[in-house]
Amino acid sequence: MHSSNGARLTSTIVTTAVSREIHQRRPSEGLILHSDGDSQYASEELQTPAIDHALSLSMGRTESCYDNAVTESFFHTLKTEHVYWHKYQTRDEGRASIFDYIEIFYNRKRRHSTIGYCSPVEYEQQLKLP
Repeated sequence: MHSSNGARLTSTIVTTAVSREIHQRRPSEGLILHSDGDSQYASEELQTPAIDHALSLSMGRTESCYDNAVTESFFHTLKTEHVYWHKYQTRDEGRASIFDYIEIFYNRKRRHSTIGYCSPVEYEQQLKLP
């Protein structure tokens, strides 16, 4: 059963989110979109914006546990640093809390060893310097 509030993750939801981010952030060619191998990420619908904007899709394969190490690490961090510490009463409460964690803390303040102990926003700004 499909819900209009996005309770099911469909290929259309994924494609819309990816297209919105491409439009807002304007990534350079070669950006890797890390995802899992679920059907919505492997859909033909997502292939169009990926090809149009020269994105590489990284989807985990059974034989290679390293394909998606970045994504797996992110979700582990999200769960252990945030989700497991909260008890959400509603889907909207959970969505807002996770959004705040990612957009306000994780992307702007949390330091990441793989990018020189910068936050993702700081790292992105360094990449855009002439």
